Amino acid sequence: MKKGEVMKVSKRFLFSARTGVVALALVHMVAQMTVVTQATAAEYKTVKVKVSTTGNTVTLGGTVVPYKEVTLSAQIPGQIKFIGGQEGDSFKSGEKLVSIDDDDLQARRRAAVAQILAAQAQLNNANVQYSSEIINPSINRSQNSTSGFGMPQMFDQMFTRPFASSMGQARPGIQRYADVQRQINVVNQARSAMMSAQARLEEIDVSLRDATLTAPFDGVIVAKKIEVGDSVQPGKPMLQFAYVNFLRIQSEVPVRLVAGLKKGMFVPARIDAGGGVNVKARVAQIFPIANKTRHTVTVKFDLPKGVPGGPGMYSEIKIPDLTSNAKPSLIVPQSAISMRGSLPSIQVLVNGKPSTRLIRVGVPDGNGNVTVLSGLKGDEEVIIEKPKG
Repeated sequence: MKKGEVMKVSKRFLFSARTGVVALALVHMVAQMTVVTQATAAEYKTVKVKVSTTGNTVTLGGTVVPYKEVTLSAQIPGQIKFIGGQEGDSFKSGEKLVSIDDDDLQARRRAAVAQILAAQAQLNNANVQYSSEIINPSINRSQNSTSGFGMPQMFDQMFTRPFASSMGQARPGIQRYADVQRQINVVNQARSAMMSAQARLEEIDVSLRDATLTAPFDGVIVAKKIEVGDSVQPGKPMLQFAYVNFLRIQSEVPVRLVAGLKKGMFVPARIDAGGGVNVKARVAQIFPIANKTRHTVTVKFDLPKGVPGGPGMYSEIKIPDLTSNAKPSLIVPQSAISMRGSLPSIQVLVNGKPSTRLIRVGVPDGNGNVTVLSGLKGDEEVIIEKPKG
């Protein structure tokens, strides 16, 4: 073999050797990657996509209202002389909120007390006269007994009256009955006057009580419509007082959707506070009569304690529509969804390896889950936690 050919063979062998080393290195690297992939695939934490068959829902607007609210109105005419606080001030049950000038009522009360005292004196006098009539009848006192040591009166009682009665010319018993009955009537009239005066005093006391309005329960002033010095008439609204530790959503639900609501059931709700808060609202009250003009039924939903916002805020309620056909919904944990730009995506395990899927999501249910409208079939294992590193 010539020298040039020997050099070519040597270079070819050296290249083949280097290629084999590189190939061995690549095989070793692939083996290591396979081992790592298999090891990390077992460490993925996944959940199965939930398939739920539900009907369609309808989103309705509502208003956040207090758990209970009252309007305090004036019960008597007068001038406002005291207001307990401003909007937002809290009060305990029984604390004074508004006071109306009651000088006129106090004067009328003193007059009523005087009438009671006069009626009491008349009643006492009538009782004395009645007792006198029972013990010493007036039919006996009518005779003159000032002379003759009472002989004319004694002669009249022993002879004249019995003889006249036997002859039918006099009726002493009837006269006696009439005298007693007359005194009884005087006592009853005095007692009636006494009761009338007491009733008048009670009426004035009720008006005095209405002159001061107190908090009917623990709550806050949500609206004030008067100021100190204003003159009010009976029926004029003065304060709106509400219990706001618990809130509700009040919504007008179309009649066809009311059948899908039951007292105590939970429905998704959204409150327009801080960018929107999704919660679960409980059906608290369904009014028994529909509005004959709008054909809607008023429904109130209890909100969880501590939700942000306050009375008057806008809210939305999702009402199940039983009139539509049911369709399957795919539900996944909201924590498994990530954003790729403006598109939501999710990772699933396919043959032990993660695979990214672009999806279209629906509305969260308030329990950490969200409905997937498209992008999944329903049999995937969704990755909710990746291995460390």
